[in-house]
Amino acid sequence: MITKVKHGIAGAFILISLLLSIYVNQNWLWFTAFVGANLLQSSLTNWCLMDIILKKFGLRDSAKTCC
Repeated sequence: MITKVKHGIAGAFILISLLLSIYVNQNWLWFTAFVGANLLQSSLTNWCLMDIILKKFGLRDSAKTCC
């Protein structure tokens, strides 16, 4: 569950920041780069701040829970 939500949030952040860069200011592309860098970092280290935030909201990883 966390993985699907995390990918959805990252995708939404990227699309929203791209739209903001087109219609508001090109500096929003820095936010897109930040999200991409965090995705790369989490793939290398297996640590993601969004996991901690989502767990505090009560979401759990369905692959780790049993019955």
